[in-house]
Amino acid sequence: MTRKALEIAPLLRGLSFNGEKGDIVVFKERMDYAELTCKPDELADKFEKGMHSVLVEGVGGFLLGEDYDDAVNGTSNAPVLNGRAAVVSNKVCVVTGGAQGFGEGIVRELVKNGALVFIADMNVGGAQKLAIELNNEAGRTVAFGVSVNVTDEKSVEKMVAEIVEKVGGIDLFVSNAGVLKAGSVKEMTLKDFEFVTDVNYVGFFLCTKHVAPVMELMNKPQGNYFTDIISISSKSALEGSNKNGAYAGSKFGSVGLVQSFAKELVVDNTKVNTICPGNFFDGPLWSDPDRGLFVQYLNTGKVPGAKTVGDVRAFYEAQIPMGRGCDGEDVTRAILYTVEQKYETGQAVPVTGGQVMLN
Repeated sequence: MTRKALEIAPLLRGLSFNGEKGDIVVFKERMDYAELTCKPDELADKFEKGMHSVLVEGVGGFLLGEDYDDAVNGTSNAPVLNGRAAVVSNKVCVVTGGAQGFGEGIVRELVKNGALVFIADMNVGGAQKLAIELNNEAGRTVAFGVSVNVTDEKSVEKMVAEIVEKVGGIDLFVSNAGVLKAGSVKEMTLKDFEFVTDVNYVGFFLCTKHVAPVMELMNKPQGNYFTDIISISSKSALEGSNKNGAYAGSKFGSVGLVQSFAKELVVDNTKVNTICPGNFFDGPLWSDPDRGLFVQYLNTGKVPGAKTVGDVRAFYEAQIPMGRGCDGEDVTRAILYTVEQKYETGQAVPVTGGQVMLN
């Protein structure tokens, strides 16, 4: 896909914007027939809402539709959703680190709410497997797997280009990929500290750098196309964490990025917020028997007197007023709120079961 095509696809989404979302736009290098054939600089004047095919001279063809199946095949069986469930209906959503853990939970909930989701992960096999499962369950195209290493700028750039080629743009980008290595500041290696920072902090920067220009292009034709970038942070972004400074520091830093990006990107109607979840005890981050936090915290002596993984879990559950950990549904409710709320940006929204209370 040429750079020109990467620019035109988001513009077409902006031109077809109906007050909530633009059409899904699928790039075709060759197209024999189209409802509209024009030069690139004629597109804005000649395009009409409701068109399903456009051929741009010297660039290629574009298929448009309400959802992906409608664009490709001209047919759709997407359910009609109302209320909060319609907030992301047929919108293009991307979730990094979406093949497992919190990310998988968010992916499943977004699909349940009608979104078309790109599951972006270094574990591309796992991402594609999850996408196939979700597509089969829905009986239509609701998900794609895509490879990305958020610490590698070329990988991030390639991911964004692949998404734009396949569907034309991005409505909601969820920067969820994250890692944690616990340890005392007296003992942690620089290599481990930099690893955590590169994924949790630099990765968010790289993703925003390459996603924001696409959102800007979508907003350009009509000037009222709201898009969202949401970082999945942590309650450790709101208060320090004993023997967990690398993680907490990276999450505190990401809040600074969120606030700064929010002030900059508001001119493009791109809102930037962060969700700060409590502990997802049942995911691999906490429960992996070899590398999970329960094991790490037991081995580093972070929980005084703990002799088993069960002791560590009980210690953390007892700190939560609601008595349980956070899950993907809890986080996705907060995501839907921040998308629906058009008069808020640069915020850190806690989802901690009352463990962290702001004033």
